[in-house]
Amino acid sequence: MKKLHLLIPAIWLCLTVTAQQQNLLSGKFSKEELSKILISHQKWTPFPKIDDRAGWANADQNMMRAYVKTAEGFLSYQWPSIPATKSLLIERTGDRDEYQTISFKKREVLGTLLLAEIYENKGRFIDQIIDGVWNICEESFWGVPAHLPKTKELSGLVNVQKPFVELFSAETSTFLAWVDYYLGDKLDAVSPQIRKRIYDEVNNRIFQPLMTTHHGFMGANSDGRRPNNWNPWICSNWMNAILLLEKDDQKRTEAIAKILGVLDNFLNPYPQDGGCDEGPGYWGAAAASLYDNIALLNLATKNAFAYVYNDEKLKNMGRFIYRAQISPLYFMNFADASPKPGMSADMIFRFGKDIHDADMMKFGAYYRTPGEGSSGRAHYFRNFFALFIQKEYQSAEQGLPLPKDTWLPDLQVMIARDNKGTTDGFFVAAKGGNNDESHNHNDIGNFMVYYNGRPLLIDVGSGTYTRKTFSNQRYEIWSNCSEYHNLPTINDKNQLPGPQFKAENVSYATGKNFAAITLDIAKSYPDDAGIESWKRTVRLNRGQNVKVEDAIQLTKASSVVQHLMTCYPAEVVKPGELVIHYAPEGVKALDFILKYNPVQYEVTIEKIQLNHMEDKGVQRNWGDTIHRINLKAKAPKTNDKFSLTIAPKS
Repeated sequence: MKKLHLLIPAIWLCLTVTAQQQNLLSGKFSKEELSKILISHQKWTPFPKIDDRAGWANADQNMMRAYVKTAEGFLSYQWPSIPATKSLLIERTGDRDEYQTISFKKREVLGTLLLAEIYENKGRFIDQIIDGVWNICEESFWGVPAHLPKTKELSGLVNVQKPFVELFSAETSTFLAWVDYYLGDKLDAVSPQIRKRIYDEVNNRIFQPLMTTHHGFMGANSDGRRPNNWNPWICSNWMNAILLLEKDDQKRTEAIAKILGVLDNFLNPYPQDGGCDEGPGYWGAAAASLYDNIALLNLATKNAFAYVYNDEKLKNMGRFIYRAQISPLYFMNFADASPKPGMSADMIFRFGKDIHDADMMKFGAYYRTPGEGSSGRAHYFRNFFALFIQKEYQSAEQGLPLPKDTWLPDLQVMIARDNKGTTDGFFVAAKGGNNDESHNHNDIGNFMVYYNGRPLLIDVGSGTYTRKTFSNQRYEIWSNCSEYHNLPTINDKNQLPGPQFKAENVSYATGKNFAAITLDIAKSYPDDAGIESWKRTVRLNRGQNVKVEDAIQLTKASSVVQHLMTCYPAEVVKPGELVIHYAPEGVKALDFILKYNPVQYEVTIEKIQLNHMEDKGVQRNWGDTIHRINLKAKAPKTNDKFSLTIAPKS
């Protein structure tokens, strides 16, 4: 018996309103109660102090030795300054990588040196750490120029008298805070000025601005868009630093209370289905960073916030990462998300354990790798959690859940595969939503098709971030635009960005042999496109094919062009049949037949030229292989139906 699941807007609106009233984090304890449950700065020991060698004997010794091996290569590292002209590149050429490469490397080096010193506890790395701390404290800006406000006043250089907090300035405070926690007494023995400098710089650049000035990440923007990953990501580092560095327990409580309210501004409007509109590639700094905050809170309060793990929304937020998986390498990548994101495996395992999700634990364990000996440049505190779970983690069961069907009604995303628990056969994902989502692409009605876990019809995703990426020039980047997704251009018009450009009448159905999403994408195009309705159905017929059907009503019909994106060459072999030469690396080549009505369409195929700065990221993900198939209506009609079917060549 087939199951039908329909999106009923009124019901889901009620659920959303209920979610918005939760205040799951800030509503539990008053400020007075919070002051009582927070372990004081003097007594708080989140992980063993450096002289607690019995405590550190419980850390994974192989990982620690790997840190030492890497750190030994950093003993001669020359701590560089970052010239102003590197910061100016964001304005002069649009490049953000030259500055970031230097900045990120310094933090990675400092973090790795600290872990090595913790393991040895012999002072071998102390001087290098001191040089690193002093060098970073002397930087004019702890963040990256791409995140500076785009104003004439700044023009690519920070105003050092007006510090503001963004992702990587907050990350920097975390690195310095752990240096203080582990090496405080040893630094004081060299000079009390080192720890004083750490606190003063963090207080002036992070604590004071965050307590006295509203920052955009803290709540919805002026257009009402809910906060994205910046919110929990920055909060996790703010919380980490305040817990470790602030000795005044009243100030500490005040800051934690504010952080809880800021986090609820992220959590309250988050969809009940847990769907991350930023995609799996950003999940690691969105839902996962929210989890980081909760984990730190529980360390600081003797698990007073453990109740949060029973919340169904939070559980769904965790589960999203494996629900969005295509295969071991590939993940669903709508919007800016990468098709091949890295997995913070031990964090995922811990998240799964805390929400009592065995599938998530197995998923995290599946991606475990030997310690590589690098602290990384972000989420530094995850290193400490990881060091003390390895005995359980390394012996944990591994596996990929690979759900057969997932429907995210709030996000309006369908995910389906031929069979549960295997990558064999077809995988299909399709989306509705709106064109004002975080890291948005104009992509309502877009879909992707994979076969045996490898790409066939793709979402190109984002390229390398440049000055254009998060500016009013965002939609000058071709890969962000609807005509470079699996979508139509209608009367020479393409989709536009904005919350008013959205899917309507979205429904979903699934059964033993099929899964399908139907939606009207008319409102995602401008009025002058002349679209009364464009009802699209994307259907997986399990074990057979994928079919896309469009039923249209237009007020005018000058031109209609259907676009399909693939990472393989394609050719028309006869009227009505186009072959895509599917040939993933290391996999047996297989031709797929795309069937269309030759009376309706004429077909052209173009290879996309990747010659812009942004295209470096596209090449990293796909190589120089992107092709666009264009099916142009020969005689457009105001009322018509189109059908495309793709299946392996028999």
